[in-house]
Amino acid sequence: MKIKQQNSIPSKYIFLIFVVICGVLMGAELFTDSGGPLRWIGNYTIVPMQKGISYVGTWMSDLSDNFQTLDEVKKENEELQTRVDELTIDNTRLRQEQYELERLKELYKLDQNYADYEKVAAHVIANNGTNWFSSFTIDKGSNDGIKEDMNVLAGSGLVGIVTEVAPNYSQVRSIIDDESNISGMILSTSDLCMVRGDLKLMEDGRIRLEKLPNNDTEIEVGEQVVTSHISSRFLQGLLIGYVSEISVDSNNLTRSGYITPAVDFTKLHEVLIITSTKQDMIDAKDSDTADNTADSASEEE
Repeated sequence: MKIKQQNSIPSKYIFLIFVVICGVLMGAELFTDSGGPLRWIGNYTIVPMQKGISYVGTWMSDLSDNFQTLDEVKKENEELQTRVDELTIDNTRLRQEQYELERLKELYKLDQNYADYEKVAAHVIANNGTNWFSSFTIDKGSNDGIKEDMNVLAGSGLVGIVTEVAPNYSQVRSIIDDESNISGMILSTSDLCMVRGDLKLMEDGRIRLEKLPNNDTEIEVGEQVVTSHISSRFLQGLLIGYVSEISVDSNNLTRSGYITPAVDFTKLHEVLIITSTKQDMIDAKDSDTADNTADSASEEE
């Protein structure tokens, strides 16, 4: 028994569908400036897809360019930062060299002011751990000819005296230390006095002046105070500082006051050490006197 096949779409319907499609295509041609139905279909299907694909491609290309530009900017930024760091280091080095040059100029000027004395330069390598250089260490010792009681200079005048000596370093006690006592002299009048260190007073930038005779000589603010000729350990004529205040004591026999030191004791970098002590000069003078006496005796004979 034969199975009856299902009926397919009648031919007239197929023909009708074909006619409708042709009519649509012909109508589309009228509205697309005679570009043809395929062009019309393309305008509404393929062309938008192409535009979308083109937009996505352009966006991806721009994104890739942006990433590449960002990498280049980062690289340039790193190079610029490296250059800035180098210039900062160079600038710091130049400023340090400038400061050092200025300090060396001051040291040279100080050396010229005391040209009669032989001196050795040294660097300050440590202090006593306070804001003031009341005592400090220098990088020269007995191997460099340094001895105890050698006078130390910096800034515009006297800093202190060598108290301890090792082969490669020495300890210096400054004139502002509480244990410091110096026989001083008012330069303009030659009146003698005592200059005493006082760390508490150094908070106001001054040290003590005592036992100045209350005589007829007038002492004014700004007068220079130097080491006296009778000092047992300090050479004569070293500038200590300037009178900042003076008054008569209650005993009416002496005057006292304050001195502004000639040296800035908040920062010391380099110093000059006079290589002859007061005792060396006394011994040399006694030797010269003995030689002269011997020569005179021999001439008399």
